[in-house]
Amino acid sequence: MNDTGNTAQTADLRLDRPLVFFDIESTGTSPRNDRIIELAAIRLSPDGTEESRTWRVNPGMPIPPESTEVHGITDADVENLPGFAMVAGEVSAFFKDADVAGYNSERFDIPMLEEEFLRCGMAFDMDGRRSVDVQKIFFKREPRDLSAALRFYCGREHKGAHGAAADARATLDVFRGQLRRYADLPRTVAELEETTVPRDPLNVDRLGTLRWIRGELCVNFGRRKGTSLKELARTDRNYLKWIVAGDFPAEARLVCKRLLDGEPLPPPPPGAAQPAQPAKKNAEGQPPRPRSFKPRQTVAAEFNTSLADAFGTVFGK
Repeated sequence: MNDTGNTAQTADLRLDRPLVFFDIESTGTSPRNDRIIELAAIRLSPDGTEESRTWRVNPGMPIPPESTEVHGITDADVENLPGFAMVAGEVSAFFKDADVAGYNSERFDIPMLEEEFLRCGMAFDMDGRRSVDVQKIFFKREPRDLSAALRFYCGREHKGAHGAAADARATLDVFRGQLRRYADLPRTVAELEETTVPRDPLNVDRLGTLRWIRGELCVNFGRRKGTSLKELARTDRNYLKWIVAGDFPAEARLVCKRLLDGEPLPPPPPGAAQPAQPAKKNAEGQPPRPRSFKPRQTVAAEFNTSLADAFGTVFGK
C-alpha cells in the first residue's frame, strides 16, 4: 500500500534529511527467532511532505495464536503473500538516506528489521542513521514512579522518597486516591487482583516459567519450552538443577527441587488435564503443513548461509 503527497505540520521539528517513522507486527518478540508479518512506514521529508507504505508478507513460519491475538493476522491472511526477501529492495529504498523513529524501536523494531535484512543477504545499516525512540521520550517526560503517582492522585510531593516507611505510606495514600478517583474500581482484594495482576491458573508461578500444557506440567520458556518436567527428570536432570539454582520464581524452583528429590508433582488445576486432540491428517496420513512450511533443518541452513553471505557483503569478505 502506498500513500504519497500528504502534508502535515510537525511543530518546530527541524529536519536536515528524511525521518521514517515505522512499526512492525511479527510472529513474536524475538528479533533473532521471529519474523516480520507487517511493516508500516511514514517518511517525513524536510519540506513537511509525507509518504507512507505498508508491506504485509509471509513470514515463512506459522503465526502463533498468541501473536494473532495481538495483531489479528492469521496464517490464512499471509498464505499467498511474498516473503520479506521479495520486498526487501522496496523497503531499503524507502528507508534510503533517512533517519528512523519508532515506539520501543531501539529494543524491538530496529533489531527485527536488521535481522530480516541479514537473512536476505542485505544490510540495514544503522551506522550513519540517527534514531528517535518515542517511547523513551514518553517515559522520561511523563515518569511512572511513586513520586509521580503521589503528585497525580494526592496533589503533594513525595518527601522521603526511597525510604521504606515513606514509600509504604505514599503507596497507601496513592491507593486511597485511586479509590476516590475511579468509581468503577473494584472494592474487594480478589477483584482488584484480577484487574491488576490477573493470574493464569495454568501457570505455576506468576511469570509462567512452568505451565500446565495438555495435562502435563512443562517448562514454558527457552529451548525447552513445552517439555514436560517428567521427561526432563528422566533425560536431563541437569536442566532442572539449573532452574533450581537460577534466578527463577520461588514457586518454580520449589517444584523442580521436589521433583529432583523424588517427590510428586503438584496436582493439576481444574481445566489443565485436557486430553490432546488427535491431529488432523492429509491423504498421506501426515499432519497438514502451511503452504510456506519449511523443515527446521532447512530454515537453519538457509539462515546460516544468508548470514554468512550478508557478513561477506557488508565486510567485503
